[in-house]
Amino acid sequence: MVQVLPDLASGLPVIVYGRIMDLDRLRDLAGTEQGLCVVSVVHGDGSPHASVVNAGVLTHPRDGGDVVGFVTRGGSVKHRRLRERAQATVTFRRGWRWAGVTGRVDLIGPDDPSHDIAVLPLLRAVFRAAGGTHDDWDEYDRVMTTERRVAVLVQPDRIVGSG
Repeated sequence: MVQVLPDLASGLPVIVYGRIMDLDRLRDLAGTEQGLCVVSVVHGDGSPHASVVNAGVLTHPRDGGDVVGFVTRGGSVKHRRLRERAQATVTFRRGWRWAGVTGRVDLIGPDDPSHDIAVLPLLRAVFRAAGGTHDDWDEYDRVMTTERRVAVLVQPDRIVGSG
């Protein structure tokens, strides 16, 4: 299906290939493959930066809305790009089925504090939403702190996919 929708940044019309999907269908797809997906952000020169992460759907701790969350290392290329332009696309796939969510991001971590949200419980929640489990949460917290890990919460402004 081809649709013309407004671009999130400029408001100009863009052609979208795929079906507009809802978050429940995206959540089902994200639950496969241990949340393995591709995150795309934009470099300063406008070229794409893509990387593979584990992500999942969870509740935003501030407003209670559903978001797609993943964790990145503080100071990484992805983290720096998201600070410059707080927007990302996260694409999940399983076989020939796929779904991509695009939206604004909230960064919450030791270098991106949110005074009303505790970082370590949020990092654990993102990890669990992406299908992760851990036998030693104290060790998990130590590593997340040492690596200055950041929770990236993507607001689902647009969700498209193959169905």
